[in-house]
Amino acid sequence: MRAIGFADLTTTSIRAIPGARMSENEPRHDQADSFAVSDLDYHLPEELIAQEPAPHREDARLLLVERQTGRLSDAKITDLPAVLRAGDLLILNDTKVLPAKFVARRRTGGVIPGLFLSEEEPGRWRVMLQGSRRLRVGEALVAGDDQAASVELELLESLGEGHWVARVTAPGGAEQVLSRIGQTPLPPYIRRDTRDPERDTEDRRRYQTVYARQPGAVAAPTAGLHLTTPLIDALHANGIKIATVTLHVGMGTFKPIATQRLADHKMHSEWYELLPGVADAVQACRKRGGRVVAVGTTSVRVLESAAIDSAGSRLVQARTGTTEMFIYPPYEFRVVDAMMTNFHLPRTTLLALVMARAGIGQTRGAYRHAVEKRYRFYSYGDAMLIY
Repeated sequence: MRAIGFADLTTTSIRAIPGARMSENEPRHDQADSFAVSDLDYHLPEELIAQEPAPHREDARLLLVERQTGRLSDAKITDLPAVLRAGDLLILNDTKVLPAKFVARRRTGGVIPGLFLSEEEPGRWRVMLQGSRRLRVGEALVAGDDQAASVELELLESLGEGHWVARVTAPGGAEQVLSRIGQTPLPPYIRRDTRDPERDTEDRRRYQTVYARQPGAVAAPTAGLHLTTPLIDALHANGIKIATVTLHVGMGTFKPIATQRLADHKMHSEWYELLPGVADAVQACRKRGGRVVAVGTTSVRVLESAAIDSAGSRLVQARTGTTEMFIYPPYEFRVVDAMMTNFHLPRTTLLALVMARAGIGQTRGAYRHAVEKRYRFYSYGDAMLIY
């Protein structure tokens, strides 16, 4: 299967597939065998793809989806403290997005767009390089526009599909180096003039949650972008508990499903951590009768990956590692009771996860409603709460 590239997520790839418009009379699917990949298609006018964040984080809209009744309600992010209940536990992903995009140059002058993926050990990076068929092991590239801040990447190993292992000759870890040479890794459907440093400075601020602490992501956990410190304080004041987990979001999160059967899709691997204090917080939430509310699909994947195996426990245990969990209908959630999430691209694992939580028909109805009501879609767009 071809790895996703920078140019794969164009507006062409996320617009409607003919005949994929949602219908009130569409069949409902309850079993994995009857869940066609085409259920993940939907119609979206291009102008609803948010190119900028809302003027203020808390200005975003919030579509409320009640699972038991099927009721849809239009609300705002600032309504969240009133919608949730005292005793609920809100789980946030505190990963920090790195300025992972960079431009490298060959000694011949050729330009190679690059994306940092991970630092396997100090000075040893895994990167994705566009147009890398021309490159060779042992070749040295220079990354960064400013000669004084530029760094050399020596290509050590080709991993195929544009992925390379490179040695970076520069002091400091990846976060420090990328802060000098990198740009915000916005999804390609958000169009930017990459030559505008002021625009990138603003994106570095807004494409980051206010509670980001653990550097390592190359894409934002976008549901959390709407939360502000005053809003978090209001949640606390209403008796809603908050805990954080970490999952470093990778580029695979945007990878479209290209297989005919969901079960054949190879899920990307992402590093996560759930500390003992969070496991204790989940247990305390269960004892007081509260709900575990995950902010974002990434928080969902952490909680479900760390679920205790004993039947019916609905608890988690402290874990650190990687997860390749692929959640799609039908799936019985072991920990998560409710989730807040943005509106996702068609044919992605993220949308499949949402359908597992809300139901296929209800999710498609919610997306249809969001289109009709002119909600803003994708990373800088609005959100929905499924509860």
